[in-house]
Amino acid sequence: MRLGYALPQIGALASGEALVEAAQHAEGLGFDSVWTLDRLLWPLEPQAKYNASADGSLPEAFKTALDPLESLTFVAAHTERVALGTSVLNIPFYNPALLARRLTTLDVLSKGRLRLGMGMGWSTDEFGTVGAPAKRGPAADEFLQVLKAIWTQDPVSFVGEYYNVPKSIVYPKPVQQPHPPIYLAAYSPPAMRRVAQYADGWNPVGIPAAGMQEMLSGIRQMAEAAGRDPKAIQLIVRANVHFVDGPADDQRRPFMGSPEQITSDVDACREIDADEIQFDAQFSPGIGGLANFKARMEQLRELAG
Repeated sequence: MRLGYALPQIGALASGEALVEAAQHAEGLGFDSVWTLDRLLWPLEPQAKYNASADGSLPEAFKTALDPLESLTFVAAHTERVALGTSVLNIPFYNPALLARRLTTLDVLSKGRLRLGMGMGWSTDEFGTVGAPAKRGPAADEFLQVLKAIWTQDPVSFVGEYYNVPKSIVYPKPVQQPHPPIYLAAYSPPAMRRVAQYADGWNPVGIPAAGMQEMLSGIRQMAEAAGRDPKAIQLIVRANVHFVDGPADDQRRPFMGSPEQITSDVDACREIDADEIQFDAQFSPGIGGLANFKARMEQLRELAG
């Protein structure tokens, strides 16, 4: 099982120096990948609650956010081996042709290290700011088709309801063929069907191992029904780590609790044959300066085995 780690791209630590030092430390510790996330706004009066917090409030760290792709491109120039992943880019924020060019550039400059995690987002304020389409689900289906067309067709053309690409030459193509791996966050049936049809992996967060196993089985059944190899759908687990003093109670979220409880969550992922865990400990208590960030990285690398 591969192991990844989220970079200090948000919050008080976010800087070029911290990105490079953390990525190089992850590479030195033997992590397989480093990851960034996608945040645009910290609205003062949010229209939608943040589901990952108990009271629905946004983390203070979200007030500062470096761009996920520029951060990875910067890191690519200072590392040699680690894969460079997004978990996740919010599809409604982007135009697929422009994003395809940025992603291809990152894959070319990093010599084939891009891992593309995408999702639908949740912030009504952010959707309104970027002019996201009202029918975000159908638009996302076309979005993924456009990405794949640009990456795999020569010449490329696409005619859809939301996006059109006239017959054109688009170069360069990604180093990874037929295209960089695409991972999708998905929880609803339509989103899980999108994974089955278009993705190379499923990128869940906050779901116990037994639930992930059951949901992945459903995704793979839909993939088989769509004529795809169900075993080709990987399980890329996002682990939002939250250490607490002493064991957490039985109602704890996955990867929340004592080091022993978090180790048990890692073991549970291995038991269901997860392909990768990507740790994000940026919101865990005790993450102050960069030294503490690196110490937490070392701790998680050790407990993951």
